[in-house]
Amino acid sequence: MIVVTGATGNVGRALVASLTGAGHAVTAVARGIGAPLPAGRHVTPATADLSAPETLAPALAGAEALFLLVPGAGAGIDAPALLKAAAVAGTGRVVLLSSQAVGTRPGAVSHAPMAAIEEAVRAAGLEWTILRAGSLASNTLAWAPDVRAGRAVAAPYGDVALPVVDPADVAEVAAAALTGGTHTGRSYVLTGPEPVSPRECTQILGTVLGRPLGFAELSGEEARARMLSFMPAPVADGTLAILGHPTPEETRVSPDVARVLGRPGRPFADWARRNADAFRPVSRP
Repeated sequence: MIVVTGATGNVGRALVASLTGAGHAVTAVARGIGAPLPAGRHVTPATADLSAPETLAPALAGAEALFLLVPGAGAGIDAPALLKAAAVAGTGRVVLLSSQAVGTRPGAVSHAPMAAIEEAVRAAGLEWTILRAGSLASNTLAWAPDVRAGRAVAAPYGDVALPVVDPADVAEVAAAALTGGTHTGRSYVLTGPEPVSPRECTQILGTVLGRPLGFAELSGEEARARMLSFMPAPVADGTLAILGHPTPEETRVSPDVARVLGRPGRPFADWARRNADAFRPVSRP
């Protein structure tokens, strides 16, 4: 049995589907708020708050592996306690979803908690794999309310291109690491197959929807004010630094998705086609 935390998110839900599709039993864990937990054959739903490690212990009983996706960029998470709970339960393997910025921006305040969690994972005495994901294609779901309402997409740094990664690719790499020992002790950087800018993503999404979409570029200050409504200031500042002033490594396409999966990562257009309904107006009965 494999425990998947963050099971209601874009990566977690895809990971549950990937694992159960291959016949693995999964305990799907979330905090019990927001979207419903995945259901179906081979899936056992469970609730836990990772900021209270003792709440995860019941879900770990009998688990062979743990997918660790922590909220809030890792702030307030006692990773050693979580990993101790996994070790006590007999869980032998942990796969951590981390951030590319841990490697590209060492010492950054915004990613210091995640860097500490990576160190805890390496020191826990378990088989481990760390997935350092770049910007996720699903971050553009933040545009959905404006697109559904017929308003222009509003985003900063409209012409700065990053190789955004499809959450489904992150999930497939995670599934490989959770179920195969050849990935033990490795850290992978996960990106998409080509850099795309917010303006280009808007154009691609408009093509998928069959209608042109406007684009309104926010200033850094405007974007920061919006971000502060749902993330701490250090995380907002760190995110804006990547979006507006990426390092050469952050604009580079990593080969790791292809190395693990034996195929290139999915382009943004593929993600947009699969998620187009999220951007369409809700029809009224």
